[in-house]
Order: sequence, then structure tokens, then C-alpha cells
Amino acid sequence: MTGRRAVERKGDVRERAILDTCEALLADMGYDAMSVGDIAQGAGITRGALYFYFGSKQEVVTALVARTVEHLWERSRVAAESDEPREAIAAAMQRTVELWNEHGLVMRTAIDLSLTVPEIGTLWSRTADLFITAITAVLERAGVPAGTAPDQASAMARVLCWMIERTFYHASQESPVQLQQASSTCEHIWLLSAGLITASRGT
Repeated sequence: MTGRRAVERKGDVRERAILDTCEALLADMGYDAMSVGDIAQGAGITRGALYFYFGSKQEVVTALVARTVEHLWERSRVAAESDEPREAIAAAMQRTVELWNEHGLVMRTAIDLSLTVPEIGTLWSRTADLFITAITAVLERAGVPAGTAPDQASAMARVLCWMIERTFYHASQESPVQLQQASSTCEHIWLLSAGLITASRGT
């Protein structure tokens, strides 16, 4: 039993090395130029060993996206569950900024590939749906009526989610400062949508 656990741990370490290498190569080479051989070499294993874990470059990138969006969701979900809507919004946005600063390239790759790689598209859509549900709950706690009409929580949450995604996509390519400023603007719009601040006061 001990031996089996050791093998499993070794496998986990090797899989993590493959994904970490993939993320580094995305930065150095880009998705199109990167090959399975490059990933295997960077991870210190043979191509054959890599195929024990993943069947293609696309599968490696999909697993990397899955790992990243799981971290994104876990960080932001807990923050968004605060009973105080202002605190929930501020904390969720800050956690999201942190992950985009750390893994923005993976997030942008996921967005770029979401229309052409079905597995990544499904992952990204499911993650968006989780965020839409979380944003909806925050809006409702702030007093926005439940429902799907344009001025109700569910519809507003959907627009807010995709606005944040697109804004972060562009800002993360510029600098951490730009990303933080974009996040502050998104947070301001979310607070306005929740009725927690007024446009005239801006506080």
C-alpha cells in the first residue's frame, strides 16, 4: 500500500511538471509553435512517458486550463460568499486580479481556444456559469430583484461576468497596474449595478 501511494505521488509530481512546463512554453513559444516534444523535454521525460498522461498537446493545454480555472473559482468563490455585498465584491475582484497576474497567459489562451477546442470551450463556459451564479447571489443580497429581466439579478450578473472577462483579457496583456485599474473599474460598475453606490457620488 505504501508503494502504491508513492507511485501515485510520483505521478502527481510528473503531471504537475508537465503542466508547469506547458505554461512556461506558452509564454516562450506560444500555443501553435509548442510541440509535445518540447513539453516532454521541458518536463524531463520522454515523449512516450508524456503520452502515458496526455494523448496530445491539446489535452495538455486543456488540463492546464482546467487546473487554472479551478484555482480561479476556488479563490473567488469563498470571497464572494461574504454576507456583506461590498466586501464580497471587493474580495472577489481582488482574488481574480491575483490569479490573472499569476496565470493571465493561460486564461487568455483558454479564451482564444474556447471557440475551436470544444473541451476548453466547455470548461470556460462552465466556469463562467459558476461566476454568473455567484455574482447573481451577491446582487440579490444587495437587494437587486431575482429574475432574468434586464434589470434583474441573473441578467445583470451574466453581463457583468462577460464584461469582467473581456476587460481582464485586454488589461492583463498590458501590465499589472493596468489590470488593477481595470479591476477597480469593473468593481465600481458592479457596485453601481448592485445599488451600493450612486453614479453622482462615485463612492
